Amino acid sequence: MGRGKIPIRRIDNTTSRQVTFSKRRNGLLKKAKELAILCDAEVGLVIFSSTGKLYEFASTSMKAIMEGYNKTKEQSQQLQDSASELKFWQREATNLRKELHSLQQNHRQLMGEELYGLSVKDLQNLENKLDMSLKGIRAKKEQILINEIQELTRKGTIIQQENLELYKKVKLIQQENLELYKQAYGKRDPDGAVTKNTTDFTLCRDSLSPMHLQLSCQPQNFDVMSRASDSG
Repeated sequence: MGRGKIPIRRIDNTTSRQVTFSKRRNGLLKKAKELAILCDAEVGLVIFSSTGKLYEFASTSMKAIMEGYNKTKEQSQQLQDSASELKFWQREATNLRKELHSLQQNHRQLMGEELYGLSVKDLQNLENKLDMSLKGIRAKKEQILINEIQELTRKGTIIQQENLELYKKVKLIQQENLELYKQAYGKRDPDGAVTKNTTDFTLCRDSLSPMHLQLSCQPQNFDVMSRASDSG
């Protein structure tokens, strides 16, 4: 009679479990060694028992095998990541193309083009979108005009204030010129006659410019004055 097939499950009996582990461990190590020899392969085998004891086999060097494993694992991970990233960007590009096509179609429909195939409800929705767009545009235009009017009003107020300051300065200069005029023409000698200087001051008035004095040198008529003194 042949041996019965052992079910693949945990062996509850500790002794039987240890015997089975030793037999199968030796068989596994033997198979790994045969695989390395027959197929010229680098084989590394690491086994930890249930008690934590280490058993290992390496066809060349366990360190070299582990370094090769880590390097190959890293390269494989990079390839997987690159493939995943490529697939991700391919999906993104596909989605963006679909979105661009939809936006272009909506734009043409808003411009009154390619309306074929649209139902009355679709056309009504399109008309509502246009109305909302027009309302938004008008509101934005009105806000810009209001801002410009406020800015012009502010500048006008500043200019008006500056004009008021200039007007005050002009009035002050006119008062100063009037005082100078009085000083030039308001002096009298002891006999009560008005005495004029040998230099005449002409008062210039301008409605848009401050009052100022102009100096005009006029020669006196000495013959008339001398005849008046001789007759006296």
